[in-house]
Amino acid sequence: MDDKANLLEETGSAIVTRKGIGLRFLLSMLMVFGIVWMLLFPKIYLQNSIYYKSRDIATMQREYETLKEENLVIKRRVEALKFKNQVLDTLFVEEQP
Repeated sequence: MDDKANLLEETGSAIVTRKGIGLRFLLSMLMVFGIVWMLLFPKIYLQNSIYYKSRDIATMQREYETLKEENLVIKRRVEALKFKNQVLDTLFVEEQP
């Protein structure tokens, strides 16, 4: 029985059981969390900024293409009106004398 008691005493002193979280462990985990946050925050911020800027650029590009097409339509109308005006002017000038 003495061997058993000696063995239990040796293993009992070797095994340290902790109940709860220690202050040092808590501070180290907070420090690790802070470092990870400081490393990841700029990356997340930049990704979001790039995403929203690219959306704005795509919207402006669509509007630009639409305005270009409208400009072509308006130029064609102006050319048609100029041509019509020139033709009517020449017809009007020829009929007067």
